[in-house]
Amino acid sequence: MSLYEMRQSYKLGRLEEKDIAADPMVQFRIWLGEAIEGPLPDWVEANAMTLSTSDGQGGVTSRIVLLKGLDDDKFWFYTNYQSHKAGQIRSNPNVSLCFLWPHVQRQVRIEGTAAQASRDQSVRYFRSRPRDSQLGALVSQQSAVVDSRDVLEKRLAELKKRYADKEIPCPEDWGGYCITPGRFEFWQGRESRLHDRLCYRKQDSRWILQRLSP
Repeated sequence: MSLYEMRQSYKLGRLEEKDIAADPMVQFRIWLGEAIEGPLPDWVEANAMTLSTSDGQGGVTSRIVLLKGLDDDKFWFYTNYQSHKAGQIRSNPNVSLCFLWPHVQRQVRIEGTAAQASRDQSVRYFRSRPRDSQLGALVSQQSAVVDSRDVLEKRLAELKKRYADKEIPCPEDWGGYCITPGRFEFWQGRESRLHDRLCYRKQDSRWILQRLSP
C-alpha cells in the first residue's frame, strides 16, 4: 500500500462542548483515565508524550518522554539537565506537549512553560525508580557523543559492582521539570476528517473554551 492510500476512518467518539469539563486539567485526567482503561497491548504507553523545545534561534526539536506526574496542575517529567532538551529549555522555557492515543482516536496538545523541579522532588522520584533505571541515569551523559555501546555497557557493569549493596545516589545533573500549561487542545477524530477540536486558552485567571475548525 502506498503512503497516500494509508488512512483510517475515525468513528469511536465525538466531543461536544456540553460534555467537556470547565477545567482543562479535569478534562485531561478524564481522557487519560479512559486511555489506560481495560486490557491494552503491551506497546501502548498512555503516558508517553511528544515534548517539543526550541533554542530561541528558530531551531526546534521533538522527542518522546514519559509523563510522571500531574501534581499542582502541572505536567512533570524527568531527564538529564545536560541533555539537548534541557539546554533548549534553559534558552527558551516555552514548550509544547502532544499526547497521541490512537486506540481511542484522540490527541491532546498542550502549550506551556517549563521550570526545573526542586532537588528534593527530583531525589524523591529518583529513589522510586527501579535500580536499573537509577544506574542508567548514572551511566549516561545524555546527548553527548559516545565512542561505542561497549563504553556504556562497561560503565554499567562497574556501577553495578560499586553499588551492589549501597543506595544509588541521584546524579547532580539529573532531575525533573514541571510544565505550567497556558493552552490545551482536545482532539477527537471524526468521520470525513471533520474532527472535533476544542481549545482552552488562559485569559487572566480564567479558561476560555473555543471550538476550532478541523
